[in-house]
Amino acid sequence: MRSLLFVPGDSERKLERGFGAGADVVIVDLEDSVAPHNKALARGVAARFILERRAQTTSAIYVRVNDLATGLTDNDLAALVPAKPDGIMLPKSNGGQDVQHLSAKLRVREAENGLADGAIKILPIITETPAGVLAAATYAGTSARLAGLTWGAEDLSAALGARSARDERGRYTDVFRHARTMTILAAGAAEVAAIDTVFPNFRDMAGFAAECAEAERDGFTGKMAIHPDQVPVINAAFT
Repeated sequence: MRSLLFVPGDSERKLERGFGAGADVVIVDLEDSVAPHNKALARGVAARFILERRAQTTSAIYVRVNDLATGLTDNDLAALVPAKPDGIMLPKSNGGQDVQHLSAKLRVREAENGLADGAIKILPIITETPAGVLAAATYAGTSARLAGLTWGAEDLSAALGARSARDERGRYTDVFRHARTMTILAAGAAEVAAIDTVFPNFRDMAGFAAECAEAERDGFTGKMAIHPDQVPVINAAFT
């Protein structure tokens, strides 16, 4: 997994473009990019699109569900597991126990839909809460479904009340670099892929390329993207 591209689950136009972007993984998003009143619509749009188009793409297909604390995860899984995604991205994961919790839910849904036990992988975002950062060491050995670990700064920044995750030069401040470091170490301990977070300013391609190079240097094996134009830059950096 080099490039992982987020695509809003409620937009067929953006799904169409995302599936043709050449990313190693397309992450169909039911969480941050979908407004609360559009969640049900997004589930239907995303499930139909995956079923209709998966044979036409070489990308693996993951679905970012809503986090376990929202009460929306079961509805997300009920709608999307029948579409047979390759994996589930779990936001706001607070430790290995959340991966085990999701794995148990997936086992039931796989059985209901005629899928092999363990067919659907899990990629948790492990630093979106303070508790998640402190639990980074708990993922090793949790589940054979664990495909990698990734991190995020924006939700953590909000949880901490930080004014910004980056300094005036655009570099992450110490707290967020610590979260980044913990992700690399936790992935190494769990022997899974370490995936770097998104670069929000998709118009700053020079800054994005520099951040990709830094991530590859430090041991990340891939990076998430929020725009199709970022995909070739990631693929070049991690090849």
